[in-house]
Amino acid sequence: MADNPANNGAQEGTMPSLNALAQYCKDFSFENPNAPRSLQPQNEGPQINLQVNVNAKQLAEADFEVDLTLEGDAKVGGKDVLFAFELTYSGVFRVQNIPQDQIHPVVMIECPRLLFPFARQIVAEAVRNGGFPPLYIDPIDFVALYRQRAAEVQAAQGSSGQILS
Repeated sequence: MADNPANNGAQEGTMPSLNALAQYCKDFSFENPNAPRSLQPQNEGPQINLQVNVNAKQLAEADFEVDLTLEGDAKVGGKDVLFAFELTYSGVFRVQNIPQDQIHPVVMIECPRLLFPFARQIVAEAVRNGGFPPLYIDPIDFVALYRQRAAEVQAAQGSSGQILS
């Protein structure tokens, strides 16, 4: 009779797909080095520092392990550490039917975007369990992060090329 409307004429198995096969906490630490003094009321709000890093490695032809690393701390007076954390939250992703030139951006942008809400929750709960109000990290623009890293790599290659010239 009629074609399957969900298929829209595309051949089965040729649609681009990104699947999370596993997600896990690879490494995590939380420190409250000055407790219980750090839990007392402070005269000023803390300065929150956060670093984000994304790494990936290919495990099989279509499978990639992606690590989202969040490192941060909260300080008062620029030196007294209230708390510090480091989290590497990882996932294994299968990328299928995506053009070769688009795999790297998909792995480095879309995969960490999928991991981020889980990593954010782990950090918030750890900070809360450490005696502080939960730290809800603002959403991260992984496209901008990808472009920034690409520009850094290009600049490094350009400067090394100038040295060799």
